[in-house]
Amino acid sequence: MNHPLRELLDGTGPFLLLPDAVLLPEGPAEGMAVVVADGSFAAVGDAAQVQLTHPHLDPIRLPGHLLMPGFVDAHHHLTQTFGSALAYGEPSEIFRRVWVPLEGALDEESAYTSAKLAALEALRGGFTTVTDAGNRTGVDIDVVARAARDAGIRCVLGLVCDDVEPGAVGPGGPGSGGAGSSGAGSSGPDSSGAGSGVAGSGGAQREEEHLARYEGDALVHASLAVSIPEAATTATLRRTARLAAEAGAIVQIHVNEHLAGVERSLVRHGLRPLEHLHDVGALGPHLLAAHATLLTPRELTLLADTGTAVSYNPVASAWKGNAVAPAATMAERGIRFGLGTDGTRGDGFRLTEAAEFAQRLAYGLAIGDSSCGAGWTWLEHATRGGADAVGLGARTGTIAAGLAADFLLVDVTNPELALSWDLPWELVRRGNRDQISAVFVAGRLRLWRGLPTGWDGPALVRRAAGLARAAVERAPITRAHPTSTTARARSAAR
Repeated sequence: MNHPLRELLDGTGPFLLLPDAVLLPEGPAEGMAVVVADGSFAAVGDAAQVQLTHPHLDPIRLPGHLLMPGFVDAHHHLTQTFGSALAYGEPSEIFRRVWVPLEGALDEESAYTSAKLAALEALRGGFTTVTDAGNRTGVDIDVVARAARDAGIRCVLGLVCDDVEPGAVGPGGPGSGGAGSSGAGSSGPDSSGAGSGVAGSGGAQREEEHLARYEGDALVHASLAVSIPEAATTATLRRTARLAAEAGAIVQIHVNEHLAGVERSLVRHGLRPLEHLHDVGALGPHLLAAHATLLTPRELTLLADTGTAVSYNPVASAWKGNAVAPAATMAERGIRFGLGTDGTRGDGFRLTEAAEFAQRLAYGLAIGDSSCGAGWTWLEHATRGGADAVGLGARTGTIAAGLAADFLLVDVTNPELALSWDLPWELVRRGNRDQISAVFVAGRLRLWRGLPTGWDGPALVRRAAGLARAAVERAPITRAHPTSTTARARSAAR
């Protein structure tokens, strides 16, 4: 590899980088230098001044490259990777038919491999942080933490705290948390897999131990999770909110994602899911509401007034959702939100494009809004805004001194980006993962031109292919629609 970054492969700094431009919150800035040391940005500023104050460092010039924050995936399910393609063409709320059976078929090795494969895909797509909403594998959640560390990606790791089995409590039953006969969950390559089953005994002690387990960890940050509001009693919703707030962590809950879930909540509580969470005192800066696609004006006000964050997952809406979250309105109202893949595809640039595109189709066309966030909105919420939404705003998401050195080097000499008139817009509309030369997490080079450093990515993919086939074959998965080739044959026969 004949490139100045070769010398960084085995080191952690300090080093001084001189890219063509640095993407700051206010926009791309030329003539900048960045110093990385001990996993963080030690200095970010005018190149001449930074070199003057760091004379012991030989500058590493990066012509043709933009240095920008790594993307933050605000919603993922790392142990559902083996079944991502099973969701194509499927209706919403498929957790019973696909995700619970699939995750239940995973053992420790396959859960680890699934999570590491998801982390590799995320790194290839420019994500330096992934937010895992929990799983139903039954294996120790530290398996997922180990996979994230071994891959070299930052991970917000959710422990599911559900304490109501689907169907265990009917409308108006004890705790006002019954999941009803329809079941609790979501869908997607995504959604309501947020569980390792019902928490059962342990309760607060189990949650406190999880929050303490990763204190001081360089890459793993503990989180609590409830699959959907109806999967937990009122006591659990209140307790998880309190514990997370006290620990400076977040609680992840799938909220207002599908019509069926909204209607079940209305029948059970006389309130929509988000209203129910507010009624029990669970809203606040500690809560990350995943999806939130079906919101009334009143619910938007609740989000704004309480400081609750949202994960806007536009690709999930396109693949199996009932609606698109009103993210442009959220931005205007000051509602905190990040962008999430929901495990659909791990390409940060395509996610920002989907975020803008979905707003334009769902809202902008009808009112003549041809800007729909002016490009920068989606870059902002895919990086700094996403970090804030998942509770890491003081740690990552921005190129600034003192924050973790989680960043990308993007080649801007390619045909898509070289003729630049408005780089933020071009990154949103024309950027893709093939343009990412390098991915750094905590100051270390984790990915170079699509391949991980320090471990064998292709070997992992080969191993995952075998494990995935075995897991899918033994899982009692039921699909509503046939594969595309079968559907084509049926169409031809008709």
